[in-house]
Amino acid sequence: MKSDAVKVVCDNRKARHSYDIMETFEAGIMLKGPEVKSLRNSGGNLKDSYALINKHGEIFIRNFHISPYDKAGIYNLEPLRDRKLLLHKREIMRLGAKVREK
Repeated sequence: MKSDAVKVVCDNRKARHSYDIMETFEAGIMLKGPEVKSLRNSGGNLKDSYALINKHGEIFIRNFHISPYDKAGIYNLEPLRDRKLLLHKREIMRLGAKVREK
């Protein structure tokens, strides 16, 4: 019997301590094969990472460190590369409006 429990692979507890979190979002991340396996092995670090919206209305996470998967060999990717976040268009537009507002 399969369990429907969600496993949190990465969490930034220091951000919750240092900042006042007013709203949270659930987003997907576009990953490649070795990155998925590395995250399943707790190889992710959100320290110093942040999201930004580009001119095409896409949102990316920057400085999210995913450790190289040791069994991937030459197929490993750069640990700190930008990764696209998967959010609904209206959520991205609302976040962009809030950023421009301040």
